[in-house]
Amino acid sequence: MIDPSTLDFDKGGGLIPAIVQDADTLQVLTLAYVDRAALDETITSGEATFFSRSRGGRWRKGETSGDRLHVVAITPDCDGDAVVLSVRPVGNACHLNRISCFGEADAPGLGRIARLEKTIAQRASADPSESWTAKLIRQGTKRIAQKVGEEGVETALAGVAGPDAELASEAADLIFHLLVLLHARHMVFQDVLDVLAQRAEAGKGAG
Repeated sequence: MIDPSTLDFDKGGGLIPAIVQDADTLQVLTLAYVDRAALDETITSGEATFFSRSRGGRWRKGETSGDRLHVVAITPDCDGDAVVLSVRPVGNACHLNRISCFGEADAPGLGRIARLEKTIAQRASADPSESWTAKLIRQGTKRIAQKVGEEGVETALAGVAGPDAELASEAADLIFHLLVLLHARHMVFQDVLDVLAQRAEAGKGAG
């Protein structure tokens, strides 16, 4: 994952800042500090472990609250004196029971796509009589694809003759149903973004 010996702990008196970011939504969750021992434990356990400056010792997130941070990747900055922890949180990152320590807003921008994907995955197993998402998924991929087509037509019509608010609303419906279709096919929106990235890379040599 990362070689701790390549990091410069001396610059910060034995500590380096660790920016904690949701691996899916890219929302910044908190800022903490790690010493070499805490980073070693993070790598070994797979759960974010920090050095608490107020407690003067090691602290694994969730020991008392149960809100844990499962680490996906650790990326150092260019100077090796700070790291980004990409995590998949279980519960909230903030001790005030908020998703993030930086305000009360949920994931911004495209992060809303990942948050919606998580909601779709959770509702997929719900009672179909109580959840439209569960009902649609139970009807099968063909029906979901049909809904994507219907919403696509409605979005196109709103784009031609509707006000901005209608277009935004129809586009939201289209994206929602597209995400349900991807879920039904065991895919995520990142698969789409990967294709776009590949096309952009290929396009650099064009023209």
